[in-house]
Amino acid sequence: MATHFSHVALSCADPIATEKWYSTHFGFTRARVIPIGDDQIVFVKSGSVYLELFKAAGESPIPVPEKDGPAYPAIRHIAFQVDDVDATLTAMGDAAKVTLGPFGFDAFIPGWRTVWVSDPDGNIVEISQGFTDQENPPAL
Repeated sequence: MATHFSHVALSCADPIATEKWYSTHFGFTRARVIPIGDDQIVFVKSGSVYLELFKAAGESPIPVPEKDGPAYPAIRHIAFQVDDVDATLTAMGDAAKVTLGPFGFDAFIPGWRTVWVSDPDGNIVEISQGFTDQENPPAL
């Protein structure tokens, strides 16, 4: 049986603002809108990656994540590869709410550079350039 990644679901204070942020800065486009009573669920997609956007039912009971995301069991962050981290930050302007970095990780992979920002709902988003797979990673 073939398995492939499907989507990440986000609960959003303002799903339209969140959709615009991911569309403007990471090239997502609407793939499907499902009406649910007075609300809707919106699927946006970039390549084969989908985000499912829900209207949040209330405020978060925990503080907004910081730096590169929570260290407790949770989704730490979502990440996107770009050609140039600095150019992406410049293009994002005030929408780039940097939480950590940018940092270079040349000691691990020459040219690997990363910054973390928060989306309109405070979710941490990693923006990275230059990551490559390890040629022969150790077996599980």
